[in-house]
Amino acid sequence: MFKIDAAREQSLESLEKAIGYGFQNIAYLDRALTHRSFGAEHNERLEFLGDSILGMIIAKRLFDKFPNCPEGDLTRMRSSLVRETTLAEIARSFQLGDKLRLGAGELKSGGARRDSLLADAVESIIGAMFLDTRQDYALVCQVVLSWFEERVNTIKPDINQKDPKSQLQEMLQGQHRPLPVYTVDKISGADNNQTFFVTARVSGISTEFKGSGTSRRRAEQAAAEQALHYLMQKD
Repeated sequence: MFKIDAAREQSLESLEKAIGYGFQNIAYLDRALTHRSFGAEHNERLEFLGDSILGMIIAKRLFDKFPNCPEGDLTRMRSSLVRETTLAEIARSFQLGDKLRLGAGELKSGGARRDSLLADAVESIIGAMFLDTRQDYALVCQVVLSWFEERVNTIKPDINQKDPKSQLQEMLQGQHRPLPVYTVDKISGADNNQTFFVTARVSGISTEFKGSGTSRRRAEQAAAEQALHYLMQKD
């Protein structure tokens, strides 16, 4: 484990407060925030470990919360809670992107805002906490569940957990209609701070559905959500 300087250690204190855990060895946290583009010592092994631990924590919490739910419902709810977009939302609530160590190329392309990198870092932090606590699963579980508390309390097995694009696609397929067409209208901002503007068009409907986001994927999801609301109101 590499050493970090005092300035970097001080900059990570706000993140420790946000996640609700103070590291005994701050170098674990630093490693968890280091992308492979930054150097040879990066967070991929911690991500592997944290991914498995997170899956277990959420699975057990849902198992306890929904004692009568079948395996299929539990699996869908777990997938919704641990998917990339959810983890990226948690990362943004921690302002984690500001703490990532990225190579020049990733910095230029806006990697600090990319869902995949943010989600990977959240999993890496979980792995780092597990090692820092000397494998104290109960303590790690307590911290991680505090991040998911609101989501776990509001999730329901009878609600579709799929993202808006998937829901819209399934709705249209069920109606034997063509899939929506997404078009990027424009991209604004500098390379490292872009906003995508997308239009979704549904065959047979004159209304166009607009969405924006920090990536094309997020903008398409936003447009799909607008289309879903429109179609549900018409039904």
